[in-house]
Amino acid sequence: MANDREVLREIWDGKLPVCFQLDQEEIMEIQQPDPFYVMVPRLSYFPLVIDKMKRHFLRYISQENADNEMWMDYNGQPLKWHYPIGFLYDLYCGNDPQTPWTLTVHFSKFPGNILLHCPNKDVVEAHYMSTVKEADVLKHRGQIMSAMQKKDHNQLWLGLQNDKFDQFWAINRRLMESHGDNDGFKHIPIRIYAEDGTCTQRLISPKNIDGSRKIIQQLITELYPEKPVKLRTHGITIPLDTPLQWLSEHLSYPDNFLHICVC
Repeated sequence: MANDREVLREIWDGKLPVCFQLDQEEIMEIQQPDPFYVMVPRLSYFPLVIDKMKRHFLRYISQENADNEMWMDYNGQPLKWHYPIGFLYDLYCGNDPQTPWTLTVHFSKFPGNILLHCPNKDVVEAHYMSTVKEADVLKHRGQIMSAMQKKDHNQLWLGLQNDKFDQFWAINRRLMESHGDNDGFKHIPIRIYAEDGTCTQRLISPKNIDGSRKIIQQLITELYPEKPVKLRTHGITIPLDTPLQWLSEHLSYPDNFLHICVC
């Protein structure tokens, strides 16, 4: 089990300053709305942190749009709510960091061909739990999540939703432990994204054929044999000698996947 609690806590406490601005075409009042500034957890999802922001802008839009599903874009690129916030920032701003991160808010013209609908937080929970179960299948053949009780699943979700580190990790530590397989995961739950958002997901072993621990340099050579690349997660470029097992235990997002950007 990963026992470096300080690293886990530092990752959990990561925040991003965000500036939300209402789309100019949707403003129906003479008075312009002030931007809405907020610090958001990197590990969370936008639908969990935007309630106050939504109320801030509702009085400036037409009543016919007030019940519409809200969505956001960055430089014209709709943001997929089912990706963690920190990953979205790394994907779109990793090579050119900006703070605060300025996003445009919309209440009309929902891009249904790009974004999944998210009418309420129950949809976020369902997506999150489905992804955690997928990660558990890759790591432990699904044995951990299936052995948990419903109250454990609820505690895991509420810990994330309410930003409660101790509540979340009391349950999630079971998913982060190695069980059998010579004290290693069967596979590393990892998703690697190109700059255009294209995702690569393959079965990645934490060990080499000779039983030694696989490091990031070896993963890069395996996936990108013809070009040198660097990989980024949580705003940092990953050192090439970092073992995949350690990375998975310490820098996975709450869905238990490593979300990594090519840079």
